[in-house]
Amino acid sequence: MPAVLPPPRTGSGLPHPERLTRTEDGERLHALLWRPGPGLRMVSSAVLGGGIGERAWVLNAQVAHGYRRTDPARHLAGLARAAGARGPGVGLMTAADVSAFGRARDEGAEVVATAGVSVRGWAASPGAGAVAPATPGTVNIVAALPVALTDAALVNAVMTVTEAKVQALLDAGLDCSGTPTDAVCVAARTPGGGTDAHSFAGPRSEWGARLARAVHRAVLAALPGTG
Repeated sequence: MPAVLPPPRTGSGLPHPERLTRTEDGERLHALLWRPGPGLRMVSSAVLGGGIGERAWVLNAQVAHGYRRTDPARHLAGLARAAGARGPGVGLMTAADVSAFGRARDEGAEVVATAGVSVRGWAASPGAGAVAPATPGTVNIVAALPVALTDAALVNAVMTVTEAKVQALLDAGLDCSGTPTDAVCVAARTPGGGTDAHSFAGPRSEWGARLARAVHRAVLAALPGTG
């Protein structure tokens, strides 16, 4: 008997972000805040709220070039609280101007990307990795799907996002696979009601293909000089 999959979530899984502005260390900085409400499970590599779990909001905050704070999770949590975000959430940061984001949709898959690529390179390169985090440059990608995914499919979605990001960077003529501080957040519907979640989100699966196309377009739109 075929599995019964939950219908796509009604309404937008990734509403238009709230645009926030603050002054920090004498510099005017921007942030994007999404508050999609309950019913979403997220997977993220973010410093705040990373891993897999239900999350109520996502913050993508610009920080100053040469960022030197050693408590980024605490910093992001404070920015979210100041903006009125409540409950568990995901916090990403970047030195790029997040107000210049790229956005794309593909048959229900929705993606917003911000891109700073001044510090970029190839993932596999000679030399030992650094113990301390690299200076933020950062391609940050926030994506949402209107269906439920298993844990494995959520991880698969992160792989799909990353592959599509690299494809976009190469198509833009950049000699890199990303920056040392790239981060991803993928939101999907929380399973419930006795229905099953989608088990696959690779680039040739139904939702993975849509996700990949949306990521590719959003990253291209976010890259400086290519939007």
